[in-house]
Amino acid sequence: MSVAVAVGELRRAYELGVPCAPLRGRLVPAGDVGMAYEVQRVLVGEWVAAGRRRVGAKVGLTSVAVQRQLGVDQPDFGVLLADMAVPDGGEVPVGRLLQPRVEAEVAFVLGGDLPYEQVTAVDVIRATDYLLPAIEIVDSRIASWDISIVDTVADNASSGMFVLGTRPRRLADVDLRHCGMVLEQAGVPVSVGAGAACLGNPVHAVAWLAGTLARAGSPLRAGDVVLSGALGPVVEVRPGAAYRARIAGLGSVQVAFAAAEEGV
Repeated sequence: MSVAVAVGELRRAYELGVPCAPLRGRLVPAGDVGMAYEVQRVLVGEWVAAGRRRVGAKVGLTSVAVQRQLGVDQPDFGVLLADMAVPDGGEVPVGRLLQPRVEAEVAFVLGGDLPYEQVTAVDVIRATDYLLPAIEIVDSRIASWDISIVDTVADNASSGMFVLGTRPRRLADVDLRHCGMVLEQAGVPVSVGAGAACLGNPVHAVAWLAGTLARAGSPLRAGDVVLSGALGPVVEVRPGAAYRARIAGLGSVQVAFAAAEEGV
């Protein structure tokens, strides 16, 4: 399978709302993550050419356990677009996503560029304007979430939508390594974690992303939103449910999902 064919399969999955078969083993050469990123690049390029607006990036696979599960030793990344944003407290309509799951994260909003190929924690701290609590709604165009690193990378790092809180906090006022997180559904905790679960500290995840994107010729810029990675286990979405993430020092953010239509 060529890059063009893989892009076509993912495009049809988006347009028809029907997941496609896993790409691993079919994308040539098999298992090549670089080819998977080329699929992502072409797919995102089509979206931007069609009028969608790029607003930032996300880091995925920040959990060592998940990295081991997929047989990799580093995170991956995807692109955030303006039409992926859901207002805090908003509702995702039925049919907008295929197989949604939610996870709580720290969002960094940059006030300065990060054009360096080697990025330090100090660079990230200096470039960060403010932080927001976030819920990332991950999704997969691959049937049954049967993914490898190649599948998720090609599929824009399994991006779906994202929700940002609206009360900014200064990075200096938040202990990101030790900040606790609880993700609740109807007041019941369904996922718990802390900043240390994200590469030891979400700042480290952003530094990795910034350097990786700079080396790829697409550096992070002032104004970009960066989703830095999950603070706890991902949770499968229940239709009709609402989820609230609370992160110590950052506050809370909430999203709801419309109930499935009768007979669907």
